Amino acid sequence: MEQKSLAIKKIFTNQDLYKLFLPVIVEQFLEYLVGLVDSIMVAHVGESAVSGVSLVDFVMALLISLFAAISTGGAVIAGQYIGRKQTEEAREAANHLVWFSGVISVIIMVMIYLGKPLILNGLFGQITDDVRRDANTYLMITAISIPFLALYNAGTAIFRTMGKSKLPMKIMLYMNIAHAVGNAILIYGFHFGIGGVAIPTLIARIAAAVIIIMLALNKKHSIYITKSLKHKFDWSMLKRILSIGVPYGLENGLFYLGRIIVLSLVATFGTAAIAANAVSGTIVMFQVLPGMAIGLGLTVVIARCVGAGDYEQAKYYTKKVMGFVYAAHLVSCAVVLALLPFIMDVYGLSKAATLLTVQNVWWHAAFMVVIWPLAYTLPVIFRAAGDARFPMIVGTLTMIFCRIALAYLLSIYFNMGMFGTCGSWTKFQAI
Repeated sequence: MEQKSLAIKKIFTNQDLYKLFLPVIVEQFLEYLVGLVDSIMVAHVGESAVSGVSLVDFVMALLISLFAAISTGGAVIAGQYIGRKQTEEAREAANHLVWFSGVISVIIMVMIYLGKPLILNGLFGQITDDVRRDANTYLMITAISIPFLALYNAGTAIFRTMGKSKLPMKIMLYMNIAHAVGNAILIYGFHFGIGGVAIPTLIARIAAAVIIIMLALNKKHSIYITKSLKHKFDWSMLKRILSIGVPYGLENGLFYLGRIIVLSLVATFGTAAIAANAVSGTIVMFQVLPGMAIGLGLTVVIARCVGAGDYEQAKYYTKKVMGFVYAAHLVSCAVVLALLPFIMDVYGLSKAATLLTVQNVWWHAAFMVVIWPLAYTLPVIFRAAGDARFPMIVGTLTMIFCRIALAYLLSIYFNMGMFGTCGSWTKFQAI
């Protein structure tokens, strides 16, 4: 009788979930596809270029994860307000999200430029002069896009909270096409090298942020942001957003910081190892892509249920969506592994780098298809329900004692080299 009642009073129908999840999956696929195309194009410039871009991209990924965490906090609070039918408060949460993201991202951008010598010479460890030169060029150009990345993340969170995930998908589609075309023209046509990748990246990020913020100003939407040159923060509202965003941001930040620390270890194994780490890192993102995308939509689903006080439906959607993620990962891993020989032929890396890349991708698939949903999808439920502290504590402990400690233990003490750092990552997933 309870299941029948639940089926009648569902907050989200199967069609609603389809409309929410599919555009996000497509959007994430397009984003990673452009990353793959970028890395293939850069590979034609040289392995030092691949290494330089990958080193900077790890730093940028760290920043993107912080902005995504803040946006998640805003999406959770706004979603809970919508669940309570408090639309005005949801709009206020959206305004706070955009303004705070903009302010903090400008501060971070300035810090990146001021700390550039430390990033290139200290954080990345022992790298060749060619890799350092390419990394410096890429960082100098792409760091300008940091505030626009933050605003774009805030804008997408607002539209997903409204259930309009198709709009960010369309923006990502158009921007990625322009991005890929720009890369091809500047790299192959004008032989810009690293600049040929960095400039289109910057332009695409600026355009995407401007478009989504302009659309978010439209008052025809149920949630919109107010056009103003100043904003007065409601500290109680901001505190609620940051109670989710800060712990999640710290968790994400430590995750990527751990990757950067391990990357400095990888750098000691040579340019081929750095290139293999960069390429395999790009490829495996397609294996986890469905889960990451569905997690973004799941935040909206659980936040609405919690806001409405319907915890039974929150449990119901948790079980249902976890099943979706497992099924999707089986398909994504099978497709990636089937296409791997073709992908590696396109890259045209050295034999040593190719072998390391193939090993990483296969081992990653073997572990993540079983462990990933438990390690990454379940924490989404905690955050959407308002508890970001518990997953932060678990994530921090496993990062320190598994990701970092095991990387040094396996790669140095057990002489596993660069592959030892991959082993530590798969063990980190299993915790």
